[in-house]
Amino acid sequence: MASIIKSVSFDCADALNLARFWAAVLGTDVDEQEATSDHAYVEAPGWGGPNMWFNRVPEPPRAAKNRMHFDLRAPATMRAEVERLSALGATVTRRFDGRTTMADPEGNVFCVEAGPDDQAG
Repeated sequence: MASIIKSVSFDCADALNLARFWAAVLGTDVDEQEATSDHAYVEAPGWGGPNMWFNRVPEPPRAAKNRMHFDLRAPATMRAEVERLSALGATVTRRFDGRTTMADPEGNVFCVEAGPDDQAG
């Protein structure tokens, strides 16, 4: 039997802030019972997705490109999802045909891909 990805962990400066951002992105909640700026937990929405741990670390913010990142599929259009994520605190770093590269509030890069309501290009 093969392994499954149970959780993804983020090293960060403010665990609770970053957990709240990603919970809003994914349409779920932060487990607020024991969440602090030192550590926080986000359970994956629905079944099958990995949970997310956020842990404060003393190291400075990353200075190079992520070696791993999320590719998110927009639920409707890429433009609408990029606007929603920008309102949550993400920033656009680059635009391409069919995907937009963004950074979360701590600079972790991720992509938003075209959604089902975008025209096939």
